[in-house]
Amino acid sequence: MPALSRSVPALVLASATGLALTGCAAPADPAASTDGLSIVASTNVYGDIASSIAGDLATVTSIIDSPAQDPHSYEASAQDQLAIANADLVIENGGGYDPFIDILVEGSETGAVVITAATLAGIDDDHGHGDDDHAEEEGEEHSEEEAAEGEAAEDDGHGHVEGVNEHVWYDLHIMEQVAEAIATELAELDADNAAAYEENLAAWMEELEALEGELEAAAEQLGGGTVASTEPVPYYLLAELGFDDETPAEFSEAIEEGADVPPLALQQTLDLVASDELVLLAYNDQTASPETERVREAAEEAGIPVVSFVETLPDGEDYVSWMRANIEAVVGALSPA
Repeated sequence: MPALSRSVPALVLASATGLALTGCAAPADPAASTDGLSIVASTNVYGDIASSIAGDLATVTSIIDSPAQDPHSYEASAQDQLAIANADLVIENGGGYDPFIDILVEGSETGAVVITAATLAGIDDDHGHGDDDHAEEEGEEHSEEEAAEGEAAEDDGHGHVEGVNEHVWYDLHIMEQVAEAIATELAELDADNAAAYEENLAAWMEELEALEGELEAAAEQLGGGTVASTEPVPYYLLAELGFDDETPAEFSEAIEEGADVPPLALQQTLDLVASDELVLLAYNDQTASPETERVREAAEEAGIPVVSFVETLPDGEDYVSWMRANIEAVVGALSPA
């Protein structure tokens, strides 16, 4: 079974029940009468995968569907809570990436199944909705390094879990597990259409498996090397491409939390850029700052390719086409003209 739980009404936090929350997203009206199941995803990345599996048998609402919104600091709205309260299935990233989902689940009377991607990845063992036994099972399937990261993780007070890279949607293998979990739960919630969900899953997995083949071929072509990133969003994808990210941890942590970058960490990052080791800079356009711009300018002056990555699904892309575009961008940046 996937990592999930059925939400049990708990002591309702004042912030949740009072709905003293403001948000920027404007999802479809969750109170509208619709046929089929209702799925709520924290971001459009998970919403897209859910739509691929559910087809026209469910209504999918993605709370965050714009690059202008930061899941780490997003403040949910009353409309978001109503969507969660009426949901049959909720999909979140976890790992401290989208903590507003936890507040909404705990503060509503939802009976929804909650699927947490980070728990499937084995890095979210302390998550409030996770299945401890399953999390342990999944954790065994990952490297000892990832398991150690999970054990050492601590909440830093901003939602992000220190010592853990929560951007698991850049890991194709974890997204396989998420898709399988979605199909399993939809089949249990709507047994009459179980065959349709299984068929949709098979079609989606076929596309993803083709992409994994392209990823392996790209890794062989590129030959690895050292990279830096302004934030470790594409870490898993770059690792699969054979790269080692040597960005000073204090630099990327500060950028991720919107904090001031320690001068020493900034200088260490600039020194890395100036070295002969670096082959590529991964740049997160959604967390740009004067410090990241300075690093980018230094890379461009040194002739180091800069490849941009974002955290949410760009307009006109689905998950597979988006990941393919990311891989092609890296290959294109590092291939001779």
